[in-house]
Amino acid sequence: MDRVNVIGAGAWGTALAIAAAQNNRQVLLHCRDEKQASDINAAHENTKYLSGIKIPDTVTATTDLSDVLNTDILLNVVPAQHLRSNLELIKDKLNPTTAVVICAKGIEKSSGKLMSEVVSECLPEQPFAILSGPNFAHEIAKGLPAATTLAASSKKLGERLAKSLSSTSFRPYYTDDIMGAQLGGAVKNVLAIACGVVAGANLGENARAALITRGMAEILRLGVKLGARAETLMGLSGFGDLVLTCSSSASRNFSLGEALGQGQSLDDILKNRVAVTEGVHTAAALCALAHQHKIEMPICEAVDKLLNTGASVPSIVEDLLARPIRDESLAGF
Repeated sequence: MDRVNVIGAGAWGTALAIAAAQNNRQVLLHCRDEKQASDINAAHENTKYLSGIKIPDTVTATTDLSDVLNTDILLNVVPAQHLRSNLELIKDKLNPTTAVVICAKGIEKSSGKLMSEVVSECLPEQPFAILSGPNFAHEIAKGLPAATTLAASSKKLGERLAKSLSSTSFRPYYTDDIMGAQLGGAVKNVLAIACGVVAGANLGENARAALITRGMAEILRLGVKLGARAETLMGLSGFGDLVLTCSSSASRNFSLGEALGQGQSLDDILKNRVAVTEGVHTAAALCALAHQHKIEMPICEAVDKLLNTGASVPSIVEDLLARPIRDESLAGF
């Protein structure tokens, strides 16, 4: 049985550690905070991020990064904007055969690079994969049934990782479409903010359905341009994740948009949050990437304006509704 360790003790990292610990597998979970690690080991609960959910005795928290690096599979669950600094920290300490699975969704704000590009720059010789899908951490931690996408360039590696990380309730599906698997997860975070705005501003379910549908068209336009396969984007890591996060206040991005739609300021929303809301950081980088490739993404651009230019909810709604009428059969790509 492959050894599996986890870097990142937020909700998602803790949930993946719990999932990996099924079948009595010993899992090390890296925490940055000594008190959090002590509390997890003493109470078997991550009260900060997953209150009320029991962590198996087979999961041990540690603040020593070197402890978790001696493993067959390393789940890296640090936020997208901190991935590069984390990889730089561990790159000279990793066993060259350790498979690094990136579990963050987003685009690096400083460079406009996707997670696979960051990994390729920092760990050029390391085997790696991307894990992305419609997965709420609290449900995975509770053992509720879920599926996800696991993308790796090598079929042998992908199938091995999928087998190692699967359980009776968590089912990874392998693909070699690394671009498609990660792009859907990055863009849906921004679109989920838009859908949250619709809910918060009481604009109706019709509007949300339209946003999800036209948002999917934006994912497809950009994804196909960048070399992703449409079937991947229509799968778990694209359409599946989009539907989940655009339909529930359990999504951090949706709930942030909902609060914006109700008139709260972005600063006030963020100062009361302990978990990272990736869509806030991804929006500007995503729009820059779209402009670079001459791809129209009006919904994502509207979210970027709302977050980063001080635009109001009524103004961005008015702008979207004022766009030229198009033939829907020609508007998808």
